[in-house]
Amino acid sequence: MAREKQTEAAADAEGTPERSYREQLDFLNPIAQPLASRKLTRKLYKCIRKAAKHKQIRRGVKEVQKFINKGEKGITVLAGDTLPIDVYCHIPIMCEDRSLPYAYVPSKSDLGAAAGSKRPTCVIMIKPHEEYQETYDECLEEVGALPLPL
Repeated sequence: MAREKQTEAAADAEGTPERSYREQLDFLNPIAQPLASRKLTRKLYKCIRKAAKHKQIRRGVKEVQKFINKGEKGITVLAGDTLPIDVYCHIPIMCEDRSLPYAYVPSKSDLGAAAGSKRPTCVIMIKPHEEYQETYDECLEEVGALPLPL
């Protein structure tokens, strides 16, 4: 375990490229359904970056959970490589109860980076805003079309 961390730290220091989408799929949780495609993942990251610029995101389990309970609307994006699963496994159920669209993306570090943070995050809610409405609507439509798990 310590050796893996050392190699990861060395890889980060050398500036090696990030893991590809296909490589990230190896680290997914069994509950990561519906999973966004590579194309949709890029669109979601782009939308998150625009939303973060306008301060229209909620990040972290506690904050997202609070605003889902308050009835706030938006797209919920969850990281598929979060362990332990118990940390956020109740969020999709809350979204389904309130008819909110949600999708999983493969990497929590990429999700945090898209939000403009150096720290990884496992849940982000993107709120609608007129500045990036077109991108948001595109993402909303594609996330809504994803098949929900049984």
